[in-house]
Amino acid sequence: MSAAIASARPLRLGVNVDHVATVRNARGGFYPDPCRAAHEAIMAGADGITAHLREDRRHIRDEDIERLKRQILTPLNFEIAATDEMVEMAIRVRPHAVCLVPERREERTTEGGLDVAGGRARLAPIIARLGEAGIRVSLLVEPEPAVMEAARALGAPVVELHTGAYAEAVLAGEDERVRAELARVAAAAAHGASLGLEIHAGHGLTEENVGVVAAIPEIVELNIGHALVSAAIFVGLGDAVRAMRAAMERGRTPNSVAA
Repeated sequence: MSAAIASARPLRLGVNVDHVATVRNARGGFYPDPCRAAHEAIMAGADGITAHLREDRRHIRDEDIERLKRQILTPLNFEIAATDEMVEMAIRVRPHAVCLVPERREERTTEGGLDVAGGRARLAPIIARLGEAGIRVSLLVEPEPAVMEAARALGAPVVELHTGAYAEAVLAGEDERVRAELARVAAAAAHGASLGLEIHAGHGLTEENVGVVAAIPEIVELNIGHALVSAAIFVGLGDAVRAMRAAMERGRTPNSVAA
């Protein structure tokens, strides 16, 4: 597939509602409700909803996942660590997709990709089991060609490229590093797609920095959460989602006029 043809492919937006739950949990109680946020995001144009059930339940809770699965009609992407507890939860709930992510209790957010080569013995049977349950499996990984090959060897149909290093470089104003990290993401996306992997990306993406990532033709889905919830404080979630989609569209089709 040529880059010109690929760049015309639709680019999906998955909205992560974790940090709606973070605000809720700061005071306890039931609001703001991540399920309501999911509905508002979908009405504003989100193609799917992402939620990460961490082992310490610091934001999303078990009942949130169950309610999201019951209530939303768009795909639910369930982010989990590769543990027995989380795999059992996924098989019981049966979301559209599971994204396996690394998880450390002391981290504020997911700081990098899975060690797919070193974790092969652990990951391979989990990927197979989830696939047998009819759940599409993706792996949050570092954007490196060798990692794409390891993910493909594990049998995962989808990878999500961790864009945190790119986002950090943008925030620091380090132009050379920005170019290097963006080239790294683009090279991994191209190599992964050539191996037959479906390519997603996410982490640290904002309305301001998303355009050049959206322009990478092999990427078919972006998963974004913190920036959208942050913007929603000022403009509301619906407008935040619409603005992000417009920024994605401008990046994907530079000569278009986004609504």
